[in-house]
Amino acid sequence: MLDTRPLLETTDFPRIFRGQLSILQVNLGYLCNLSCVHCHVNAGPKRKELMTRETIDQVLAFIDKQGIKVLDLTGGAPEMNPDFRYLVVEARKRGVEVIDRCNLTILNEPGYEDLAQFLTDQRVIITASLPCYSEQNVEKQRGKGVFAESIAALQKLNALGYGMEGSGLQLNLVYNPGGPFLPPDQETLRADYQRELKQAYDVEFNDLLTITNMPISRFGSMLLSKGQFEGYMRLLKDSFSKENLAGLMCKSLISVDWQGEVYDCDFNQMLKMPLITSDRPITYLSDLLDESLEGGEIVIGEHCYGCTAGRGSSCAGALA
Repeated sequence: MLDTRPLLETTDFPRIFRGQLSILQVNLGYLCNLSCVHCHVNAGPKRKELMTRETIDQVLAFIDKQGIKVLDLTGGAPEMNPDFRYLVVEARKRGVEVIDRCNLTILNEPGYEDLAQFLTDQRVIITASLPCYSEQNVEKQRGKGVFAESIAALQKLNALGYGMEGSGLQLNLVYNPGGPFLPPDQETLRADYQRELKQAYDVEFNDLLTITNMPISRFGSMLLSKGQFEGYMRLLKDSFSKENLAGLMCKSLISVDWQGEVYDCDFNQMLKMPLITSDRPITYLSDLLDESLEGGEIVIGEHCYGCTAGRGSSCAGALA
């Protein structure tokens, strides 16, 4: 796989600083039942990296010490970590809001048949990848048969109350562009998704989040192999919007990898650009239990233009 790091680390992106920390994003490992083209983590069925129970206990200790309000669980398929349910239950006991970044198809896999009910019982927010409402476009990005499995999973979640008015069970869908272009207007696309999924499959959901593809890992390698990397970077930089700087997710979030190493965001994690504290080359979550991160400078690179291009992009969707 082609390495994009040397092309991204030197930048003229504006300096940015962290505000109050409220979200802890935790990558439970790179093991996944899918291998999506747009995946910036290079996750897949053959990956072995998984967070241990010891490190998960450090996550819980950090939540206790720092008063974290939101625990955002990612992967791979985070649910494939053997201690996923332990972490969710312990976080919910503490009153922490838990987000599961779910690929939907995991809900149909053997051994995970009761996962949807577990998420319902724990009232976990599900943020699910569905890069299009078209079968052809989804399967181009995620593989043959994935669209039908995703629809079946959504119907299962709807039957449990997810995405249904008055249930309090939040179901969000995530759109990623199918190539080197920016997402369309989020509100317009949400209406399209709601109309098409309801009419064709009787599927309902709460919100749609549009997320810009980052020029790193698997997607970045694809751009390089097709000679599109420089053009895509030019698009991101030409579409820079200063107004999006205030809403960047890294200002209220830190990202933890499967080994407990800490980064300013999930994208920096994939580029091995660790959070800087004092003179430590690598910072572990256990180092930060009693340390305030507010006001600290955030490590930046050329890929940061992906978060500020157009209407902006974050793990919670468009910024503007």
